[in-house]
Amino acid sequence: MSESITPEIVAEHGLSPEEYERVLHAMGREPNLTELGIFSVMWSEHCSYKSSRVHLKKLPTTGPQVICGPGENAGVVDIGDGQAAIFKMESHNHPSYIEPYQGAATGVGGILRDVFTMGARPIANLNALRFGRPDHPKMRHLIAGVVSGIGGYGNCVGVPTVGGEVDFHRAYDGNILVNAMTVGLANTDKIFYSAASGVGNPIVYVGSKTGRDGIHGATMASADFTEDSEEKRPTVQVGDPFTEKLLIEACLELMASDAIVAIQDMGAAGLTSSSVEMASKGGVGIELDMNAVPCREEGMTPYEMMLSESQERMLMVLKPGREGEAEAIFRKWELDFAVIGHVTDTGHMILKWNGEVVCDIPLAPLADEAPAYDRPWVPTPKPAPLAPLQFTTDIGDDLVTLMGSPDIASRRWIWEQYDHMVGADTVQRPGGDAAVVRVHGTDKGLAISTDCTPRYVFADPVEGGKQAIAECYRNLTAVGAKPLATTDCMNFGNPQRPEIMGQFVGAIEGMAEACRALDMPIVSGNVSLYNETKNDDGTGSAILPTPAIGGIGLLPDWSKSATIAFKAEGEAIFLVGAPGSHLGQSIWLREVAGREEGPPPPVDLAKEKAAGDFVRELIRAGKVTAVHDISDGGLLVAVAEMALAGNIGATIEGVADQAAAFGEDQGRYVVTTVDPDALAGAPVPLTRIGTTGGSVLAGASRAVPLDELRAAHEGFFPTLMGADAAFA
Repeated sequence: MSESITPEIVAEHGLSPEEYERVLHAMGREPNLTELGIFSVMWSEHCSYKSSRVHLKKLPTTGPQVICGPGENAGVVDIGDGQAAIFKMESHNHPSYIEPYQGAATGVGGILRDVFTMGARPIANLNALRFGRPDHPKMRHLIAGVVSGIGGYGNCVGVPTVGGEVDFHRAYDGNILVNAMTVGLANTDKIFYSAASGVGNPIVYVGSKTGRDGIHGATMASADFTEDSEEKRPTVQVGDPFTEKLLIEACLELMASDAIVAIQDMGAAGLTSSSVEMASKGGVGIELDMNAVPCREEGMTPYEMMLSESQERMLMVLKPGREGEAEAIFRKWELDFAVIGHVTDTGHMILKWNGEVVCDIPLAPLADEAPAYDRPWVPTPKPAPLAPLQFTTDIGDDLVTLMGSPDIASRRWIWEQYDHMVGADTVQRPGGDAAVVRVHGTDKGLAISTDCTPRYVFADPVEGGKQAIAECYRNLTAVGAKPLATTDCMNFGNPQRPEIMGQFVGAIEGMAEACRALDMPIVSGNVSLYNETKNDDGTGSAILPTPAIGGIGLLPDWSKSATIAFKAEGEAIFLVGAPGSHLGQSIWLREVAGREEGPPPPVDLAKEKAAGDFVRELIRAGKVTAVHDISDGGLLVAVAEMALAGNIGATIEGVADQAAAFGEDQGRYVVTTVDPDALAGAPVPLTRIGTTGGSVLAGASRAVPLDELRAAHEGFFPTLMGADAAFA
């Protein structure tokens, strides 16, 4: 505890010399090691958003449907009838690369706690995963571990994993992305917040004991990867989903009373962030007795206790005299319970250990006055137009190639490892445009989707940011839901590189424009920077900029949700939106032509909204039998997915070349109907493109049997992973 603070120790804690000078100014003296550790995690990129705060303010976060926007554990949106949806997405990227099973598992556990700490019962988990080249030597191990970790935690905790997305690109070879999302339900009059209040009120620790796992996890997540990444395994937390299930039930039981003043989960930076955030939001002080903290290892110091990221722990402020009632509930659920401190009026965090003060820090500099940087940035140059293409391949052959390609192939191998039906409220399981989960005991349904096209964002961050929101809007719309709001997970490289910061700024600009146009405010989120690996020459190899979007929408009647599968032979197939031709940055261009070039498809937000409004109207009026948005792979891939889902073929007209077949133009859907006249008078472009029926997909240069398409579509993951890959 008395170790003197050297420049080397400051650097080891991730603080710059300038930031350490700010610490000295805030303290008025040199900090001890515990105090330095607390500053280091609270001022880390992961906790303080010091490189992104100035730009995040540009995002629209309010609306008549928004009950609580960014700043709390999760966002809260009104879904009517006195009910609210509470949701958020977060990253667990660095831990999942170092230790894929536990990294992914604890990512799920952490986002679950963000949601139920606000009073919601979790009803759905989703994820957004990004891996490197499938043939990379480490990738099979990473895929198997991440998928097993997500399933191992979600399945055991009893929350269905209902959807997600997976992309592959060489830019993720050394830094995969694991983003986890949870949605929960609560009553609008029983939402819990984190601001501590009431001088003298008891501060209570509940859940699992504190160990040495995860110490400096937040600091590790705020730095580039280097060759010694394997040595960082001790900074990865270890999860226990069975304890989390008990914690959910115990917290919800106590929340049914009026004993709780404030509550916060112990996520990144553990006891430090939870106590600092509660006190700073409430404008109060906090005093903790470190001898009272439940520990599972001998000889733990206050430094270790405050920085540990052991899982399944919560911090609460209770009303005076309610400790016994709360303790009885947590003991019943076989969880630790300890009164470890009280609220003060000092505005300081004071820690006592063995009767002595071992930490005394003013709270304002830790939270509200943390460093904020407007880092230099340069806009991403607009890509050159795509040179004219010569189409020398067969469209049917190209379709088979795309259906078996890494970014389009069936994810069945993944989602069959997840329990997507636990709770018995899952209406649409994985494999469609959006998951649909019934609001228990009502006719309402929540549609949920995660979306982003990183190759678009890399080519043009503004258009790519727009498209991420627009695709989420389309996926929610395609099942019949009115989009309500979004959460984001901003995964980028090193913000100290102006070109990377330019990607972030551009993506924010595009996202904000789309959120406003489509009335989908961002109510929660997470920023994950430094997602890159240092090369031997000291330069950084960054991921593709990946602003993953999680969206929710509301269905008045879940039984009327649309699905992608063709329902019967002889139905008319229509294209909603204009015929396509845009092959820049397309999957076809990459997988068939071997090129990653050109601008991404432009996003016309007015046309997106008009098409979406029209499609939802068709679904609610019962005029269409199947609906699918057009995204990766373009029109013909969308039709093939619908045919495979229904095991019914189709004859398609007007697919003259690869541009028409595989162009990824935005704002488009494919719908089927038994009554073509019912679609007359459409306010948007509408073209009949074919008829369902048969066992082949005809109309391209060769008719492709559904069996051939299915073999390609379903074969990628089993071939890559092997029969026992789920247990690797």
